[in-house]
Amino acid sequence: MKQEYKDAMLKRLARIEGQIRGIQKLIISSEDCEKTAQQMSAARKALDKASHEMLACMIEREIENKQPSDLSHSDMEKIKTLISKYS
Repeated sequence: MKQEYKDAMLKRLARIEGQIRGIQKLIISSEDCEKTAQQMSAARKALDKASHEMLACMIEREIENKQPSDLSHSDMEKIKTLISKYS
């Protein structure tokens, strides 16, 4: 994984961790369920986005240094498997 992706992913995960800690505080303080659910939804969407970014990284690794015409059937099957498995 390239350092720039690693740094961005770690920042993203730290923000998500902060969101989760905030949700825990909402629950501890018996906040409104709708407010808590809203924050849970936001955290879930943020984690989905991070997951999609990681999937893009995996696909990029599979095709780096290849021209589109150089992608084999096996390469395409590997990419389809990654998408199916992780999205």
